[in-house]
Amino acid sequence: MSNIPNEQTRWVLAERPVAEPTDATFRKETVPIPHSLADDEVLVRVDITSLEAAMRGWLTDFRSYRAPVQIGEVMRSAGVGEVVKGGKTLKVGDLVSGGFGWQEYAVVKESAVQKVDIPPGGSPIDEFGATGTNGLAAYFGITTVGQLKPGETLVVSGAAGATGSFAAAIGKIKGAGKVVGIAGGPDKVKFLKEEVGVDLAYDYKSADWKEKFIEEVGLVDVFFDNVGGEILDFVLSRIRRFARIVESGAISTYNTSEPYGIKNYPQLTKFSATLQGYIFLDYASEFPAAKKELAQWAAEGKLPRKFHIVDGVDALPKALGDIFSGANTGKTVVRVSKEALRFN
Repeated sequence: MSNIPNEQTRWVLAERPVAEPTDATFRKETVPIPHSLADDEVLVRVDITSLEAAMRGWLTDFRSYRAPVQIGEVMRSAGVGEVVKGGKTLKVGDLVSGGFGWQEYAVVKESAVQKVDIPPGGSPIDEFGATGTNGLAAYFGITTVGQLKPGETLVVSGAAGATGSFAAAIGKIKGAGKVVGIAGGPDKVKFLKEEVGVDLAYDYKSADWKEKFIEEVGLVDVFFDNVGGEILDFVLSRIRRFARIVESGAISTYNTSEPYGIKNYPQLTKFSATLQGYIFLDYASEFPAAKKELAQWAAEGKLPRKFHIVDGVDALPKALGDIFSGANTGKTVVRVSKEALRFN
């Protein structure tokens, strides 16, 4: 107990944002750390927290696949940490993952966390890599929802992000004839070409990218969309017969009360195409087999390992905002504890 401080920093939801989260959206609090636990609880020092675009949806009081974060509640997030006060089965020093939220220490039930086994040469940060939520979202989006077939043309928007980069890489593994990435900025285009291995990559901030796309890509069989809005509308104008549009996300719409209106949806009827949204949790029963395959591909160097690493509990709100401004490439994680600074 002597190494456990008496107080910790945490971030709670202060008010619901109308558009982009602002300085007023979250409130930093200093609160006591509980030292008395129930028999089925453990105290975890939060080392690493995962951030993702889906968090914006959790801030809105609107019907969705999970309840919104409530005003005054610790901001929700997945994390990896070390048990500092053990329970019945978990011991001090065990590395665990769970929904710890934006705080330095979390009291959780033993049944709500999972032990994390790090292979030699690995890092706890890899818990949020290929076999984490983004890898699984990409896996089921490409293989099950998109039903990508060898030789087909796959286009991925938000391709330099955590889910998009995995989706593009899985497309290559599954034998796509052409994998095309759309991202924002020359550095992200370079990452897609050199580290992910796409065949073509386009900077949507470039004035002539659509003309180049039409000339070089042609028509699209599968579109793995993370962005929505104008990019989705454009790609709908380029679909082939029986195309599959996989709606993994719509980050361009998350911070606006008036999303871009899609105009080219009649193309779905004209070309007998499908547009399907999904949540990776829909396929929870298939996680073990998917994780095994993803881990194998990662070990073979076929999946990118790209993390946007930010340090310190104070950096959490800005790090979330950076996802929406496009400041990140790859998966955003925050090293919350000083002990986590050794993890890369």
